[in-house]
Amino acid sequence: MAEDLKSQSQNDLGGGYDRPYGRVRQSRSTAVARHGMVATSQPLAAQVGLDVLKSGGNAVDAAIAVNAMLGVVEPMSCGIGGDLFAIYWDAQSQQMFGLNASGRSPYNLTREEFSKRQLKSIPNHGLLSWSVPGCVSGWEILNKRFGTQSLAELLKPSIETAEEGFPVTEIIAGYWRNSVKKLSAWPDSAETFLIDGRAPREGELFHNPRLAHTYQSIADKGKQEFYQGSIAERIVNFSQNHGGFFSRQDLTDHHDEWIDPVSTNYRGYEVWELPPSGQGIAALEMLNLLEEYELASMGPGSAEYLHLFVEAKKLAYADRAQFYADPNFEKLPVDELISKEYADRQRQRIDPDQAAANVPAGDPKLKNGDTVYLSVVDKDRNCCSLIQSNYFGFGSQVTPGDLGFVMQNRGALFALDDDHLNRLEPRKRPFHTIIPAMVTQGGRPWFCFGVMGGDMQPQGHVQILVNVIDFKMNVQAAGDTARVRHFGDATPTGDPPQGVGTVAVESGISDQTIKELQDKGHQVMRSKGEFGGYQGILIDWEEGGLKGATECRKDGIAVGY
Repeated sequence: MAEDLKSQSQNDLGGGYDRPYGRVRQSRSTAVARHGMVATSQPLAAQVGLDVLKSGGNAVDAAIAVNAMLGVVEPMSCGIGGDLFAIYWDAQSQQMFGLNASGRSPYNLTREEFSKRQLKSIPNHGLLSWSVPGCVSGWEILNKRFGTQSLAELLKPSIETAEEGFPVTEIIAGYWRNSVKKLSAWPDSAETFLIDGRAPREGELFHNPRLAHTYQSIADKGKQEFYQGSIAERIVNFSQNHGGFFSRQDLTDHHDEWIDPVSTNYRGYEVWELPPSGQGIAALEMLNLLEEYELASMGPGSAEYLHLFVEAKKLAYADRAQFYADPNFEKLPVDELISKEYADRQRQRIDPDQAAANVPAGDPKLKNGDTVYLSVVDKDRNCCSLIQSNYFGFGSQVTPGDLGFVMQNRGALFALDDDHLNRLEPRKRPFHTIIPAMVTQGGRPWFCFGVMGGDMQPQGHVQILVNVIDFKMNVQAAGDTARVRHFGDATPTGDPPQGVGTVAVESGISDQTIKELQDKGHQVMRSKGEFGGYQGILIDWEEGGLKGATECRKDGIAVGY
């Protein structure tokens, strides 16, 4: 009897039990709460957001406070030297809003400069990879339109934590160790982020008084201090003294854009992403391709499902390499790419028994012409899906003087090919990997979620949604279940495709499934990492509660009240 009860409990959780195609695992119970909830990748940051909600702040207030704290406690993944994207559901107007708070390339940096240096691609590190950071501007524009608390109030806990220090968590300590060599090459980075030339250890207190001072300047004077004041002056001076291309005009002219999210309907759920310059519509393309298959009968770890998933990904990412760029410079076929009609044509290219190699982009018939994610839902059911990043761990590795943060390396995502839509041009936004997401049903928000991890993100979005919608997992099991990640496509930076590529799988994928994938022509490898970092909050409208999840691949937590 006891075994029967145990088995029933595990099945109710949606995890921890064996199936023929692998083991579905769940690391912890789903977080549940009635009023508000925060889910993100570090406990101190999640707690700050919960404090804001309990004090009467709304989802935007909490998101800004969480993001600021993440910049202190997880500085390799995010910070005010990076960009920000958000999808926001406003409960009062019953409308959804998208924000692109990403920056542009310098006025004075051209492709010719790289040609003169005999560089065939933009370096991943150093000042040549810089683009203008959009984070601080993103905070202020969100705060002014939807916030209820001042920026000074929201930054106060992060300022105190940066001054007083915080104990470094386990996974973040590992990320830090991986960056020691590159940070050491830049004296200001080493002085800011290393302790006696090493990374802080797990549990060791780390202080960043320089960032505290910078945050305080922003709290006192707003985004103007970052883009036109003393912070801007110090960034530009550092750039000019170290062979960079930033000018005061680059920062002064920065502006964000409110944009309309785009969507596709997947089995009765409206899935929302932001259009390019990000890669969110790749997830919509993949869902459209998969919708015609009976995935529920296949199972989450089956070779049959994973083969279809990888083949759909190849088609979507071939389009990503060809058509995703700054829409202010190019006419992009977004509506065509995410249409059901286009998916019907593209689906004919999928062989259910054989992995495709060297997949070219489709023909949408153009007309006329290292990251943190956080999810917040408040008592009024305002929802904020926000993602913010430096791109690589510690971005460009370069800390401009004593400002306490690294500058991002998003500029490395430009192509240098003269004919590529994503080619580097002055004052242009590069192709972007970070993508927030939201799902609505019946005109109401249902699931506010995201997945970190560079090129993994659309793949992660689709795997999470298929787990929840097709395989009926709860939101925690949906994130903990073993994932796959396909590498080897052509990229928006101009890298060519690599044959069938490689399917990396986590340990929960069975040997049987791997063999069946190999029989279909896939190259498969087991991998310990690079499978993203999922956070999600689902609104249970029937019961009136919230269900939150944060996965075991990160240090995070979902908390509510």
